[in-house]
Amino acid sequence: MFAALRTPRNPLLICVTLVSALLVAACQPVPGTGSGPSVEAGTAVPVALLVPAGSGNTGDETLAASLKQAAQLAISDLNGVKIDLRVYNTGAGPEQAAAMATKAVDEGAKIILGPVFAESANAAGLAVASRGVSVLSFSNNTDIAGGNVFVLGPTFPNTANRLAQFASAQGKRSILIVHDQTPAGTIGAGAVQSAVARSGAAVAGIASYPFSQQGIIEAMPTISGRVKAGGVDAIFLTADTAGALPLLAQMLPENGVNPGQVKFIGLTRWDIPSATLALPGLQGGWFAMPDPNLNSRFKERYETAFGAAPHPIAGLAYDGIAAIGALVKSGRPDALGRAALTQPSGFVGVNGIFRLRPDGTNERGLAVAEIRNGQAVVIDAAPRSFGMAGY
Repeated sequence: MFAALRTPRNPLLICVTLVSALLVAACQPVPGTGSGPSVEAGTAVPVALLVPAGSGNTGDETLAASLKQAAQLAISDLNGVKIDLRVYNTGAGPEQAAAMATKAVDEGAKIILGPVFAESANAAGLAVASRGVSVLSFSNNTDIAGGNVFVLGPTFPNTANRLAQFASAQGKRSILIVHDQTPAGTIGAGAVQSAVARSGAAVAGIASYPFSQQGIIEAMPTISGRVKAGGVDAIFLTADTAGALPLLAQMLPENGVNPGQVKFIGLTRWDIPSATLALPGLQGGWFAMPDPNLNSRFKERYETAFGAAPHPIAGLAYDGIAAIGALVKSGRPDALGRAALTQPSGFVGVNGIFRLRPDGTNERGLAVAEIRNGQAVVIDAAPRSFGMAGY
């Protein structure tokens, strides 16, 4: 059943479940200029939206349309702020993304929203860095963050921190990290290790497996043996549903690891696709998700407006416009400069509160959910401000 484990490019599984297609090496963010382009109060602010249309990939076209519609919905919700949204297609690769970013700024764009894929976002940022224009990319790859490039996508460190802090507070003080032998798995494991250390808990060990069915089968005696040896309160899994998670959820209990005694924790979204929630081995497990109330309202409004459900990462386009609108509303000429973009109070979007950090990464307020009888039940609500405990 799980004979072929592979990492897809589909952003449904990239940006939402945090797999490796957005994780690229050798990205070189460059220093930003700080103040950003001047914004004239009372006039429509040109905003460039870079979407992955024109690649010839049907999934990319669908995603591009959903991002555009989500941005349009956000603009309609702005009060007293005018946004001149200009859409540019990034095509199949970073070269086109760089060219479109340059074209957008030449045509007056004050800020760039997008692109989706990490290499394209990095290229776009490099292309306009000397122009003082910031790029709010939809990537979740923190390697490209910095200088004039910010990532809006959910990141491994943010999710790991939320879950590790919660687990530690619930008495899960000794955590085994289990990860794929892939770039995403290795990066995810590093984020979890750092988060566990910050939480005050301890890492009981780090176990990995080759990214194949046979690799998991062969590694399982070592992984389960470590748990059965004692001193493990929880297992933090980096795998997602498109990869090893279903097989791990099946084989860990079959090899004597009782999820009723050792808590399973997921770095990825276990509610997407929803069929994951039915996996017997994940019942009682914890994962993090955006504020479900805000997200549900966005989905309902989007479907009413456009007659179809939004793409799972479309909300990032809404969040980007919401942040830009809130800043422009201040009337300051430097409203889109780095100091404004990284204000500590952050912003509110359809995925809850979020803020951009000076290093180009982001921090999002997440809820913690537990799987109960095939349903995701929030057991620790998402914070509503960064002044709450833990922020």
